[in-house]
Amino acid sequence: MTIAPNGRHVEVAEDGEVVAFALVEPLQDRAVVRAALHARAGHLPAGTRSRLVDAVLDLPEITQGHRLEATLPIGDTESLDRLRERCEEVQTRPAGASCLLDAILPAC
Repeated sequence: MTIAPNGRHVEVAEDGEVVAFALVEPLQDRAVVRAALHARAGHLPAGTRSRLVDAVLDLPEITQGHRLEATLPIGDTESLDRLRERCEEVQTRPAGASCLLDAILPAC
């Protein structure tokens, strides 16, 4: 995991190759955290996208936040299902080739 200028860059690797990553950035209102999730096109091992969601949701920035605003590829049901398992009051809407998600983060 590396630190981006205003947040974090989280990666999931398989056999030494990055197959999924997320950019995570707390907003000025520290109660809101924004994340953009990306996965390599094509077949990935089962659970790769769920591992990325878990890595993002376990970051200190997330555990201190109250609300998550996330962007993920439309059709990424594995990530969406995992976000629904770990967050509350999940709402989604399409935006072109992306899915925008708003959710309440669980209390620690």
